[in-house]
Amino acid sequence: MAADSKTPAWDALSYAEKNKELLERQKRLLNTFLERGVISRKQYEKSLHDLIAKMKTED
Repeated sequence: MAADSKTPAWDALSYAEKNKELLERQKRLLNTFLERGVISRKQYEKSLHDLIAKMKTED
């Protein structure tokens, strides 16, 4: 889902669905950074781990 946070489709999502979508967006952004050499593999793995851990603690 590529719903913008200002669209009715976004508003219809549950809290958990919004968190899942935000997690996917962040993962795509990290992948882009890694592919373009903006961050190292180590930075990517740490950021991804931290992001997933944070999302789990907010459930």
